[in-house]
This record gives sequence, C-alpha cells and structure tokens, in this order.
Amino acid sequence: MIFLLSLVCVSLVIICASIFFSVQTVQYIGRVWILFTLKALKVICGIGWNIKGVENIPDTPFIMVSNHQSPWESFFLQTLFLPTSSIMKREILIIPFFGWAISRLKPISINRKLKVESLRKVIEIGGQRIREGFAVLIFPEGTREKPEDGIGRFANSCGVLASNEKVPIIPICHNSGKYWLNKSFNKKSGDIDVRIGMPIFGSDPKQLTEEAHAWIVKTYTKIN
Repeated sequence: MIFLLSLVCVSLVIICASIFFSVQTVQYIGRVWILFTLKALKVICGIGWNIKGVENIPDTPFIMVSNHQSPWESFFLQTLFLPTSSIMKREILIIPFFGWAISRLKPISINRKLKVESLRKVIEIGGQRIREGFAVLIFPEGTREKPEDGIGRFANSCGVLASNEKVPIIPICHNSGKYWLNKSFNKKSGDIDVRIGMPIFGSDPKQLTEEAHAWIVKTYTKIN
C-alpha cells in the first residue's frame, strides 16, 4: 500500500514537473524515487544488488541491451544514464497515474502484435531519441523469461538501431528473476548480480545483435 501511494505521488509530481522542466530534469526526479524505493525494498525484503562494469557506460548516447526477467530491471536500468528512452508495450501508458507519468518521459511505445510496425517505430523514434542525446533501453527478448530458462532469442532491432545511428551497444546481464519473482508478490532475499559489458561497435546489425546476445548468455552462466 505504501509503495502504491508513493507511486501515485511521484507520478503526479512528474506530470506536473514535465510542464515546466526538461525531460532530463523530470527523469532525475524519477531516478531519485526509483533508487529510494529499491533501497527501501532492500531493508524490507532483503533484496539488494551488486553491480560491476559501471565504468563501461559512455558519456554519449548508446543502446542499452539487457535480458528481461522481472520489473526490477525495468526500473533500475533507467537510473544508469540520463536521459534514457525505454521501449515498452503501449498498454503500460494507459495505467492511471503511472502510465500517464511514463508518457512524459519520452518512452518508445510499441504494439508487440505488430512486429514490422514495431521495428519501424523503434528504428525511427529510437534514432530520433539518440540524436536528442538519449540512451535507448531495449529488452530484445521481447518479454520476461523465467530464470531457469536462461536467455531467450534476441530481436534484431538493437543491432539495426546501433548500426544506423553509429552508436555502441552496451550489453547488460542480471539475474533479477532469482529474487524478484515475476508476477508474484513473493520476494527472496539476496543480492541481484548486474554486469555491464564493454561497448560493442560495428556496422553489421545481425553481428551486433549476436555479439550482445553471446556476451549476455556467457555472463548469465557465470552469475548463476
């Protein structure tokens, strides 16, 4: 209940702040709330995090590519670089308060049922965001995977976008689903391992995607 109340409050703050301030300033407000909430959950539920490789995050726009297991990384990864534009299913934006606030942060909303249209939108709007100075956060598996299932197949959108805009892919691997159970209020205490890889450069979209996938698969094996 306290979490939901704080979520509504910060959503209203973001909606109001977006009228007067830049997206980066508004995202900073969201970042403060996210980190405060995650630290509170560490005290309440015993879920912390252990992150390595922060020095690999550049100061200029890039494509952030991560595996997807729970809501945890959807929040946490947005704190690594400001501003960040996240690719998400469009249904999220109609959630009262929360969705309305998210829509003010310049996300890229897609209809996952329309794959061709979604790819076009990611490439077009994602490119625009990068040119505006944003990092773009992509979960190329397209949905949350169970921890025991490992890493799913990657859509090629991350490679195409990185190639088109001539920016690096920063691969990120974690095991959040081990502690933050998906679609469940149950949580397990422990530290989520987060690993950030070296920038991946290239001009071949398929190769870029394959390199990011291979690094995440290899790293996931190491942290589990």
